Amino acid sequence: MTAGVPRPTIDTSNPHPARVYDWLLGGKDNYPVDEAVGEKLPPEAKEGARQNREFMNRAAAWLASQGMTQFLDIGTGIPTAPNLHQIVQGIVPSARVVYTDNDPIVLRHAEALLVSHPEGMTDYLQADVREPLEILDHARGLLDFERPIALSLIALMHFLPDDQDPYGIVRTLVDALPTGSHLVLSHASSDIFPELSAQVTAEYAKGGIQLGFRDRAGVSRFFDGLDIVEPGLVTAPEWFRDTAQPKQEESGIYAAVARIP
Repeated sequence: MTAGVPRPTIDTSNPHPARVYDWLLGGKDNYPVDEAVGEKLPPEAKEGARQNREFMNRAAAWLASQGMTQFLDIGTGIPTAPNLHQIVQGIVPSARVVYTDNDPIVLRHAEALLVSHPEGMTDYLQADVREPLEILDHARGLLDFERPIALSLIALMHFLPDDQDPYGIVRTLVDALPTGSHLVLSHASSDIFPELSAQVTAEYAKGGIQLGFRDRAGVSRFFDGLDIVEPGLVTAPEWFRDTAQPKQEESGIYAAVARIP
């Protein structure tokens, strides 16, 4: 990792997105500073965290059912069962998963991410998505970049405002993947419930965390040049494939899966 994005140490005096997310999911691996941010968020924030997680579960399971055997999950967060490898290896036992997160507390819990099915493999890298080349170099040690890979960016890119080049980062990651790979992405909206989005952004900012919520067009840009699979770019509860009908619930989270042609 370059000097521009130093490796973080655990800082219990400032909130971290992964730990706030853990609190929103009802986890225990967070600190009072993270809880303080979470408690000031509207109740819909907890719903959004749940909807993100459920979307990840459905998308990962669908990809595994389609024969996908390799996954690169960036912005993993603190382990929450079922973790991605548990989902996909339950369908394809030989699946390989590389996890990445920049919060050192996730490293402390990485053993939970490394308990792979005997036929498969998992790996963990502490790194920052803003250094995509480092992540790709590490991932090549476990994943075969001559075969399709599923790139998972769940509830991550809205933590990168436009001045941090989020589109360029995703393009770098996608361009490194072979044909037949998929991008799985969920992202908080700025236009579905604008007042709530503004409230969430303001509360995170008080904790020193800058957000880059985007409207539908802004989220769609992450999929430029890719083939978005049905049902398209929808809200997280609306994304279903080959399973029960979509949930009829409101959501401020956009979600989609797209194939790399």
